[in-house]
Amino acid sequence: MSYQPASDRYTTLSYNRCGESGLKLPAISLGLWHNFGSDANIDRMKTLLFTAFDRGITHFDIANNYGPYPGAAEENFGRILKSDLRPYRDELLISTKAGYTMWDGPYGDFGSRKYLLSSLDHSLRRMGLEFVDIFYHHRPDPDTPLEETMGALDQAVRSGKALYAGLSNYDGETMRKASAILRELRTPFVINQNSASILNRRIDGNGLRQAVIDEKKGLIIYCPLAQGLLAGRYTNGIPADSRVRTSGRFLKESSITPEVLAKVEALGKLAMARGQTLAQMSLSWLFTREGVTSVLIGASKPEQILENVQLNTAFTADELAEIDRIALS
Repeated sequence: MSYQPASDRYTTLSYNRCGESGLKLPAISLGLWHNFGSDANIDRMKTLLFTAFDRGITHFDIANNYGPYPGAAEENFGRILKSDLRPYRDELLISTKAGYTMWDGPYGDFGSRKYLLSSLDHSLRRMGLEFVDIFYHHRPDPDTPLEETMGALDQAVRSGKALYAGLSNYDGETMRKASAILRELRTPFVINQNSASILNRRIDGNGLRQAVIDEKKGLIIYCPLAQGLLAGRYTNGIPADSRVRTSGRFLKESSITPEVLAKVEALGKLAMARGQTLAQMSLSWLFTREGVTSVLIGASKPEQILENVQLNTAFTADELAEIDRIALS
């Protein structure tokens, strides 16, 4: 029997407008950065996607290089879309990105027009789609004129291969410049993606959050749990299968100091007093930050999704002050 989504799937989450655009994103979105590569089990991937959609997560976020191997996450998502989710395509918001290395030679990386538009064509073929809802430039390119990169995003939309354009990992100043170009081109640029968490305030320091507010764009957060640190993943040591041990790209073992663990412990006690897990409080807290539209979670188990969609974004002034005291000390 084919997959039938839960009839009450739109009762769990709120849907937040992406800046001043007409597009709404679920408060929680699912990222396919991990657990959807060639080393993952197709039935587990289906369970994760179905659990997410059953709880109102309509947005699935991918990138051309997600794997292993690069492109595998798009291929696997395309297989599941074809077998089970195709009837619900109009209910889904599917995004992909280009900006990191995909193939050898000078045309398989960064932000040239040739790379971005070629990569989008490859992504659409891998997923079996005519268009994606959002196409992001994944990272700034210091060597390609910003006008060329933004022109490629504009062409992606004008060609009908993407409905909206997005930027990922841009700082505030560069985002403002890009926004001005896209505004002149009349390109529907609606969203920015960057990392943030209770322990990571980078989007404040680099001016992105204020730029998002000023430019009236959306903001979606990745790594909201600091690669598991804010889910209590490392409280009792570093598991052998953790991302610290298997990747270490965003969270290094040397960063998990006694001081950091003490902060995590203190935050966990505050979450417990609120009747939440640390992960739930950490996700909920992000919505106290003006400008945040949606938060991207990753998951290896359906139970993680079920836990993380249970938000309580009402914080007292004292709670917010205590979170800042702990995190910023």
